[in-house]
Amino acid sequence: MTIRIAHLDEADHGAWLILARGYKAFYQTETSDAEYAIAWRRLLADDGIHAFGAWVDGRLVGITHYLFHTGTWTQTVCYLQDLYVNPASRGKGVARALIEAVAASARTRRATRMYWLTQAHNATARKLYDTMAEHRGFIRYDFPMDEPSA
Repeated sequence: MTIRIAHLDEADHGAWLILARGYKAFYQTETSDAEYAIAWRRLLADDGIHAFGAWVDGRLVGITHYLFHTGTWTQTVCYLQDLYVNPASRGKGVARALIEAVAASARTRRATRMYWLTQAHNATARKLYDTMAEHRGFIRYDFPMDEPSA
């Protein structure tokens, strides 16, 4: 099986949308059609967020979204925000290839760190992540943000 990793283009929208919806469903995150449309436009425009797709036999079977940001102690950090592989394609190296592609992009940008988050119960993904990266024990908290006032 050959995995091809490349940036997404306009023709990939339908397949990307199926995978993006699968990702959001896995994390039980409600996302409107408008939010998907905005994300897709931003990904294609390389508007601060970036994406890779993974193709097997001409089919888009995995996606990753990532971004770069600065930090107090370093100039460039890479955050791998989303990673999703079609369930039928899991366990075949697709996720590893996507992570490696993001890492290569981070190296090109001279990022000093690359990181990602997952839920503690995501044992399947964590099995892979534990072979590729170090879990440093951080716990994430999400502060509720009010809607901006007009």
